[in-house]
Amino acid sequence: MNLPLQSVLHPASPDAAIIAHLAWVLFGGGAVIFVAVMALMVLSLRRDARHASTRWWIAGAGIAFPVVVLTALLVWSTWRSAHLSPQTSRGAMSIGVTAKMWWWEVRYRDPASGRDIVSANEIRIPTGRPVYLGLTSTDVIHSLWVPSLNGKMDTVPGRVTGLTLHADKPGIYRGQCAEYCGEQHARMALHVVAMAPAEFDAWLAREAQPARAPDKALIERGRAAFLEQRCQSCHTVRGVAEGARLGPDLTHVGGRMHIAAGTLQNHRGTLAGWIANPQAIKPGARMPAALDIDGEALHALAAWLEQLK
Repeated sequence: MNLPLQSVLHPASPDAAIIAHLAWVLFGGGAVIFVAVMALMVLSLRRDARHASTRWWIAGAGIAFPVVVLTALLVWSTWRSAHLSPQTSRGAMSIGVTAKMWWWEVRYRDPASGRDIVSANEIRIPTGRPVYLGLTSTDVIHSLWVPSLNGKMDTVPGRVTGLTLHADKPGIYRGQCAEYCGEQHARMALHVVAMAPAEFDAWLAREAQPARAPDKALIERGRAAFLEQRCQSCHTVRGVAEGARLGPDLTHVGGRMHIAAGTLQNHRGTLAGWIANPQAIKPGARMPAALDIDGEALHALAAWLEQLK
């Protein structure tokens, strides 16, 4: 899958295409008006420029022209916006997204058991069908924006807002918190991965399973280090330790593309660096540094997390 730019000018859904159309009209209209104003300014600087009636310029260019242009723009944009998808869960797959300082909790419903499947910082959706995101926050106001798929929507503590995504084709689309929310606002990203429906169903079935059992001594040592360091106080790993919700669910963390809400690519080295001292990477993050862990245990813990897919 290619990773496109995080830009409203690279639409990958019907809604994003409408928003991009609106943006291009505004860009084009603004450019034409700017050029016209600059041309008038140049003409006014000529020595042989004729005297113009101030009254007519104020009435025409200052009042009539803005009223006509803005009224036409209002009517056209209202008509065009009416074609945007309704923000409703009716007839759509529902996914719960909870914004936290500074990461995203993502909840799916297991169609087989009805239980929640919890992930973090990555939203996977099937192509060709609407997906409704039920958005909320546990602390301050955040805002979810995936510009290639739709506009932005605020997440408000104590309330549930909604945003509908509809991807035309498989791909990876970067999103971002678009409401300033504190020290690490700029590093509160996520990725939406659009998959073919059959591929998505297979992925969701795998996500519903508990963490795989260790099959090597190194992996077993990493699992033990997870418990020894009391990581289960904040993190859930289904099949190992459950019930914690302060930090991201790590049951299948090895299958995610990034860690720390899009800050680092996900592999053994970055996992070890993040565990050892997250404050050096993301100052202000709620995760404390593992200052008392030895190198061997750190390596084993990172190896165990890497294979949780």
